[in-house]
Amino acid sequence: MGDSKVIETSEGRQNEEQAEEATGMITVELVEYVPDAIVRKTIIKKSSGYVTVSSFDTDEILTERISPFPTFIQLIEGNAEIIIAHKSNRLLCGQSIIIPAHQTHVVKADGRMKLLQTVIKGPKD
Repeated sequence: MGDSKVIETSEGRQNEEQAEEATGMITVELVEYVPDAIVRKTIIKKSSGYVTVSSFDTDEILTERISPFPTFIQLIEGNAEIIIAHKSNRLLCGQSIIIPAHQTHVVKADGRMKLLQTVIKGPKD
């Protein structure tokens, strides 16, 4: 497949007071599946990082990219292949992985799947 269609939505919290007042949510229900697309919803976005939840339709691929920050990925529905620096990692629902900063990575859905992504920006450790 070529570049996947990515649909962005936002539920971002704009300040700390809103985040503290947030009500409980069922993360896996925050995004729906869209045929032949990846849907991404921002849950919280700050200068220090962000959290998103994404749904991938069957066989959708988030093409190779490099992030300047470490990225934590947790599968919350379905299965996926996460390729980091050309090394394949198979993840099942409930499993997670950390993508190191400055490493190439690709996310491939094995059927429909949803994931939670957390990126923490900050000084180098």
